[in-house]
Amino acid sequence: MTTTAQPPATPEAPAAQIFPVQIHFDDLDALGMVHNARYALFVERAITAYWVDRGWSYTADRTEYDDTFLAVREFRIEYLAPILGAGDGAVHIWIEHLGRTSIVYGFRVLSADRRVVHASGRRAQVKLDPATLRPSPLSDELRAAAAPLMDTRSIPSTA
Repeated sequence: MTTTAQPPATPEAPAAQIFPVQIHFDDLDALGMVHNARYALFVERAITAYWVDRGWSYTADRTEYDDTFLAVREFRIEYLAPILGAGDGAVHIWIEHLGRTSIVYGFRVLSADRRVVHASGRRAQVKLDPATLRPSPLSDELRAAAAPLMDTRSIPSTA
């Protein structure tokens, strides 16, 4: 089944955060399709790219945020149309929910021209206190930097 992406962003709808994906030969399975596990990797790379561009780092002494100890709680993917062969693609991410201690991202894996949605899903992440491994409040700095991702579900055109 091929799923068509939503219309381009308008002035009323915030611009989406879309990141390019390069699909390599080693991303493919024996059938020449992108292996199902690689979709999660594409999404992880897009989310990481967003935060690194805003000064986030896994290393506490090199980051602009107090939020460095985050754990994935849920990762759900619905596969809609296979990606056949190597080439270019894109990942569209947004934040569906920003809670006191957690972030829920929505995502779509798209064709390079953004006309085909190959997969969609959600990824939930929780900030943990490194000493207790209990949920810990997200920083105000992270909340401010997350604003461009809040509910940006419309996909901008390639123009």
